[in-house]
Amino acid sequence: MTNSSMPGWALAATLIAVGVLVLISLVVVLLALGARRRARLRLEAAEASEAELRERLEALEKRLAQPEVRRRRRDEKEYVITSLGEDGEPAEVEQVVQRTLTAPAFADAVFRETVVHGAALVHGVRRALSPEVRFKIRYEMHREVKRARKDRKSEMREALREYRARQRAAVDEDVRMEDTR
Repeated sequence: MTNSSMPGWALAATLIAVGVLVLISLVVVLLALGARRRARLRLEAAEASEAELRERLEALEKRLAQPEVRRRRRDEKEYVITSLGEDGEPAEVEQVVQRTLTAPAFADAVFRETVVHGAALVHGVRRALSPEVRFKIRYEMHREVKRARKDRKSEMREALREYRARQRAAVDEDVRMEDTR
């Protein structure tokens, strides 16, 4: 006989429970470390992207600061669709100049338009699936269901009234027929 105050099965169950808790804690710590590593990688990628964008911005600013670019911009004509609000005589209609795009410029224009349409679609879907809109839809559906139930109930009452009125009329008709015999 042993002098232990705890049965063997209780000791084994306690050790298993402690082992499971240690294992769960280990998994949680590993998941947290993985999430932290992914966040650090995303931060590094964002910083690299920011540095690249800063370099591009500086290059564009340098290019726009050149006197030749400024002069060329000043010489370009500004085309206005209407002369509404302008004083003086209406401007003469200038001859329309057709411009042709090179293949890469055309492809770029088509790609940009597609990207803009895609972004607008994604924004609309994202907004349509937002919690506020889903709540509004759920609320309106609930109101519509309640209204439909109320209408069905009133139609049912009206149909029952008509049915009972026909039944009474039929009974009254039968009573009259018996009285005339």
